[in-house]
Amino acid sequence: MKHIFIINPSAGKNDSRQRIYAMAEALREKHGLEAQCMLTSSVGHATALARGLAESGEEVRLYACGGDGTVNEVANGIAGYANAAMTCIPIGTGNDFLKNFGADYEKFLDAENLWNGAAQPLDLIDCNGRLCLTIACSGIDARIAESVHDFSANPRLSGRGSYLASLAVTAVFGRIGQHWTVWLDEEKLEGDFALVSMCNGRYYGGGSTPVPEARMNDGVLYTVLVRNISKLRFARLFPDFSAGNHEKIPRDVLRISTAKVVRIHSDEDEIVTCLDGECSRSRDVTLRLADKKLNFFGPTGCDPNATARPTAPAGETRAIAL
Repeated sequence: MKHIFIINPSAGKNDSRQRIYAMAEALREKHGLEAQCMLTSSVGHATALARGLAESGEEVRLYACGGDGTVNEVANGIAGYANAAMTCIPIGTGNDFLKNFGADYEKFLDAENLWNGAAQPLDLIDCNGRLCLTIACSGIDARIAESVHDFSANPRLSGRGSYLASLAVTAVFGRIGQHWTVWLDEEKLEGDFALVSMCNGRYYGGGSTPVPEARMNDGVLYTVLVRNISKLRFARLFPDFSAGNHEKIPRDVLRISTAKVVRIHSDEDEIVTCLDGECSRSRDVTLRLADKKLNFFGPTGCDPNATARPTAPAGETRAIAL
């Protein structure tokens, strides 16, 4: 079995290549593993490298070394391949994916804790044919993510700090909502929306948890819809939205759905959609479950639902009618 470290040399505020090279060498010396490092050179390169390795048919374990964007690219390269599994070593400015594993986050910093962990299948979100591990968001939260890179270069700002700075600028100088038609399976909604976010995992934006109940392997995706509101009201309600305190948000503002297919259409402005921190634009967005598509390994006993809040009892729903 091959162990391949796919390294994004541009990730994070410091160059971590030597640390990753040392990890690969340690796997070779201590465990006799076939370990190799590959550097990415452009957007999409990690996907191409991962897919090429998966398509070889050989058993391979990939280590995505970077931030959430690198993790997303590697996942898109190997999803659906039974011979390929991945993990990640966080060296980026944003590492929201690993927050789902709770206290085991620190163990992902060293490949010695990862190489022989059991693989487990994770669900993914399919958005217009591209896959997402944690949260696919469209609307103001995606526009915030799109501009967060303007602030992430500031050494005084953390990943969460960069997100909050972008939030402040976007909310003050941009508009909150856009006019969309949204389908939740066959139910049609038309109006002005601030955001529509589908959640497989729980964290984005440096630590916001819009649906703390979301689990990454239960075959259920939660979609949060927020109606257009004033900038003042948005600022007042954002902390509770970010913390997943939906019971504190008025019933005319927010709805949670477990629809299997969600579609968004705009006749006017393009819809900004963000998948694990990577943004794109279109006028039509289709989101659906990609069930158990990704083989993921990590520290022994790690749980992608370690921080999940208990779900509502059977027959009960947290959805709020708009």
